[in-house]
Amino acid sequence: MTHTGLHEKNFEADIEQYLLTEGGYIKGCQKTYDKEKAIDLDTLIRFIKDSQPKSWEKFERVFGATAKAELYKTMQGDILKYGLIHTLRKGIKNRGIEIQLCYFAPASSLNPELIDKYNKNILECTRQFVYSKDIKNSIDMVLSLNGIPVVAIELKNQFTGQDINDSIEQWKSNRNPKEPLFHFDNRILAYFGCDLYEAALATELKGEKTFFMPFNQGSNGAGEVGGAGNPQRDDDEYVTSYFWKDVLRRDVLLAILQRFIMRQEETTISLIQDKHGKEKEISETKTKIIFPRYHQLDVVEKLIRDTEANGSGTNYLIQHSAGSGKSNSIAWLTYRLASLHNKDNKNIFKGVFVVTDRRVLNRQLQETILGFEHVDGTVTTITEDDSNASEKLKDAINAEKTGIVITTLQRFPQIYEQIKKHGGENYAIVVDEAHSSQSGKSAEKLKAALADTDEALKELAEWEDKTVEELEKEQDRLMLDLLSQGQHSNLSFYAFTATPKPKTLQTFGILAQKGETPDKDKYKAYHNYSMLQAIEEGFIKDVLKNYTTYQISYEIARKSEDNPDYEETPATIALKAFHDNHKDTINKKTAIMVQNFREVTLQNMEGRAKAMVVTSSRAHAVRYFFAIKEYCKQNKITDVHPMVAFSGKVEYHGVEYTEPKLNKRGEKTISEDKLPLYFASDFYNMLIVADKYQTGFDEPMLHTMFVDKKLKNVKAVQTLSRLNRANPLKQDTYVFDFVNTPEEIKAAFEPFYKGTELINPVDVNYVYTFHKDIELYHLWSIDEEEKFYDLFVASSKDKKNKSKLGALSNFLKAIVDRFEELDEESRFAVRSKIKNFIRFYSYMAQIARTFDRSLMKSYIFADYLYRVLPKNPREKVDLEKKVRLVNNTIKANAMQSINLGGDKPEIKGENPGASRKPEDTRDLLDNIIDKVNIMFRGEFSEADRVMVEGIFDLIQKQATKKMAKQAVGNDENQFVDSIFPDIFGKAAQQCYTTQTDSYRKLFENQEFYQTLMKQMGHAIYERYREQEAKAYTIQNLQDKIIPLMREDFAGLAGVGRTLEEAFAWMIDVLKVNSIDKYSGLNETVLNALFKLYCSPNTLTLAEKRTYLKALVTGYESYLKKLYLLITDKEVTDKNGDVDHAAFSNALYCMQLNKLQYSDKPIDQKFAQYVDILVNLRNDENHSAKSLDAKEVQLGIHVATVMFMYVTFKNITELEMVESKFK
Repeated sequence: MTHTGLHEKNFEADIEQYLLTEGGYIKGCQKTYDKEKAIDLDTLIRFIKDSQPKSWEKFERVFGATAKAELYKTMQGDILKYGLIHTLRKGIKNRGIEIQLCYFAPASSLNPELIDKYNKNILECTRQFVYSKDIKNSIDMVLSLNGIPVVAIELKNQFTGQDINDSIEQWKSNRNPKEPLFHFDNRILAYFGCDLYEAALATELKGEKTFFMPFNQGSNGAGEVGGAGNPQRDDDEYVTSYFWKDVLRRDVLLAILQRFIMRQEETTISLIQDKHGKEKEISETKTKIIFPRYHQLDVVEKLIRDTEANGSGTNYLIQHSAGSGKSNSIAWLTYRLASLHNKDNKNIFKGVFVVTDRRVLNRQLQETILGFEHVDGTVTTITEDDSNASEKLKDAINAEKTGIVITTLQRFPQIYEQIKKHGGENYAIVVDEAHSSQSGKSAEKLKAALADTDEALKELAEWEDKTVEELEKEQDRLMLDLLSQGQHSNLSFYAFTATPKPKTLQTFGILAQKGETPDKDKYKAYHNYSMLQAIEEGFIKDVLKNYTTYQISYEIARKSEDNPDYEETPATIALKAFHDNHKDTINKKTAIMVQNFREVTLQNMEGRAKAMVVTSSRAHAVRYFFAIKEYCKQNKITDVHPMVAFSGKVEYHGVEYTEPKLNKRGEKTISEDKLPLYFASDFYNMLIVADKYQTGFDEPMLHTMFVDKKLKNVKAVQTLSRLNRANPLKQDTYVFDFVNTPEEIKAAFEPFYKGTELINPVDVNYVYTFHKDIELYHLWSIDEEEKFYDLFVASSKDKKNKSKLGALSNFLKAIVDRFEELDEESRFAVRSKIKNFIRFYSYMAQIARTFDRSLMKSYIFADYLYRVLPKNPREKVDLEKKVRLVNNTIKANAMQSINLGGDKPEIKGENPGASRKPEDTRDLLDNIIDKVNIMFRGEFSEADRVMVEGIFDLIQKQATKKMAKQAVGNDENQFVDSIFPDIFGKAAQQCYTTQTDSYRKLFENQEFYQTLMKQMGHAIYERYREQEAKAYTIQNLQDKIIPLMREDFAGLAGVGRTLEEAFAWMIDVLKVNSIDKYSGLNETVLNALFKLYCSPNTLTLAEKRTYLKALVTGYESYLKKLYLLITDKEVTDKNGDVDHAAFSNALYCMQLNKLQYSDKPIDQKFAQYVDILVNLRNDENHSAKSLDAKEVQLGIHVATVMFMYVTFKNITELEMVESKFK
């Protein structure tokens, strides 16, 4: 079957039909078109005659028959020199005769003549445009303005088996850039490819190097949340009909030529090394044509239409991702706002302020805005380098016509009091990076400087039931500040950001959904160009595509003898820092970085790719800098060239370093402002940073990032987005992250992947709640607030002595003293409430007016008081000399792609609840080490820490002797697999019952439950074993026994010999090798002594009886072994039989039986001790089962004393046979 109406020519015809009937075009033909000159001069002259008859008459009068040739010569001369864009806008001039090649829409309707000239423009639509005198090739469609071709389109139709890719290939392969029609900025300014579903754009033909960019609305329509492509239509219109209806339409195309399209010269400075080895800065200027992408055109036109309709006083939030061309959008919007007129043909705005909060952004925007064509004197730039920056800003605001002012936000607090009153004057404020700049005091002062307070004054008069005149007489600084609060009908904010915070959305966003109460409202951006769309359209890279995280496992042990207790949180932080800063950790991570840098980074972008190392502190950055250099030196690596970036000074190994001191080229130091230039050169390829270059730093060659820092929320997005800048050589990016989990990174990116929505916004009335809460502490009175405010005002008015620091601080001293009298928990609570009161008041002042003078005075008082209140002290914990790193492994997890869905766009408003002092319990260092070891031996995140600590602490709190004995008395697997699960289960259930949300994950994820249980079981088992090992040391045994012996040996020890000597010889006798029958003596006796004197657990009576029995039995063997060592003979019975030698025989041989015959009291005491031992040794008492607690304790003491006594009495004899102990 033959299908009709599905061919490419039908597609052409439909577009042509719209343009001719509704689009403002006439049908073009090429009868008078000059292919060699690439222009229809007859049509151009027809336009000139019609719109500028007098000028053309003069021109013909001067040049006669050559007028046509002279027109072309003059026009083409200007085009070759300045470009077509400039020439269309400025016209030409010859012999004093000015001729316009076209007329653009006037800013107002005050001049009907200009409107008439604008309407005389001739726009032609020509199908199958034959452009070359040498070949018969034709372009599907060309649009011409007054005979000058400006837009060319190649159309494709999927029904014929071709799509947009074929049109792009056609432009690249079958269109010769050398043709006059295709010369840069000569004729065609925009080359389009279009099919049934998509459109693409290029502004210069360069053969295969021609760069086409998507020219689509986005999958859900322009300004809506979505990805690449175009939305499906429900009617019978083409999906791409927006292209010819919204862009090519006569008025829109002329507006683009007038206000949007521009020729941009971009100068880059790079470093090279000449043949003599000398470094040189060389500049390279590239010229390109910037045509607005569809979303840029859409956002500017929508904002302008809305502003025209509603006038000033509205706020707009524009959430445009990196890669959206935000700077150009801001520049186009700025110029449009500056020339915008209302229905009465008056400027809507007296001035337009482009505001940033950082110098780097300020400079970038200045370059972009000044790069656009503008009338000299209409743009005021204020930089930090200007010596009179504040004066310039003040003069610009006070001027009759402000125009465009580009400045940083921080300038306004310095000049806001010097601004003339400007009733009836409107201002537009275009804010870049609005998420970081519009909720502080500088933003308040911007409003104070620009707000028209007349309307607010009327509101206040009605509020206080006074006349405006009365209030004007009373007007003071307090009233002025109150009047400038909230939104003002003379100020319009246009806030741009890729990552809006809750405050940004509530201040500038649109109310997307009205809730039952204000805290149930939902806010979103006015216009959106998502990260998803930017990635899918190829303008930025997906930095989460190749993401490698690391499993870091380590174990820390105590090396100091003492086991002090610490506050748990600072001690935990100190232990983690000990690991992170440990040389072994730094060296292992350094090796991983260098290896991956060489294997991944240097293998990309033709070997010119660069990497960034993101560190947690300045000291960390310096450590890595030296470690990387040392690693490369040791391994003879010559292709890694690091730089380091940090602010201020850092001391390392006793030497003070700065950034320039470390970044050297030979003897030449590299200044901080030159670092980006050097890093962009081929001299360096790795940049180690600490809180620097993590925002606003665009290096297209940056390909890899090594992250050794905790990243959260917006900070995570901004830091990782340093990699996303597109470059023709960049095919992908890589991230190697030592600290963050994929889940954490995903959670940070999700709200900003598509479009961010604010739920649970802050109710501004919370500020009154905090104020009432603070009053309950009775720290200060209203009278004190009033007196402080008077002092504050007086200090600001005193021009001779501006500093009243002493007076203000002295006044607050009494309140600080009262604060310090509070208990620790109250201090923490009230300090937190004061902080929240200040924060929420500042927030409230941005979006609402209260006219509450007393609250404003409370705010000023609290703001100054908070600065002098002592912070809640944290225990300083230094564990450097108390712990050691036992195990330390860093293992790479499988590289993965972190896939974002954008299904969780919501962010919540700030929590208004004042913080409570965390219950930071103290614990022994050993316990804290155990919990840290559990965390970093298993695969647990910081979020799991509450579970680890909670269950561990509860188990420790409820620990029984039985559990300790089970750990000591069983092997590790038996304890972990059979005994500990019941203990863990009971503790976990108890924690879950009291804190369900915190422990939900534990019971919902069985694998996690088992992992945590096993890790904790192993840790507790090792803990008890380690406790036992630490307790059962010879030194500890000596420290326990000798003090208990001193009374018994009074009058005996110390005369030539000491108890310490006796103890040392006793241990030697027990340990020294002798004949086989004494081989178990050491273990039996020492084990009993350790258990009885050093056990970390309290022994039961039965256990004490058992160990007493071991001592009494062991004592007989000890006497026999001692006798053998001294005499080289064994103890025998009276018949000389060794095997039948009894306890009495051993006593006899060691002469202990003679003690009973001595008259000395001390000997009589030891004789009694011998009798006690003999009785214990008798068969009927051998098991000691009938002994009570006191008798057992006496028996233990006696037995121990007698071990020491017999050794003490024979020290001299032992010294004589000392060689046996070596």
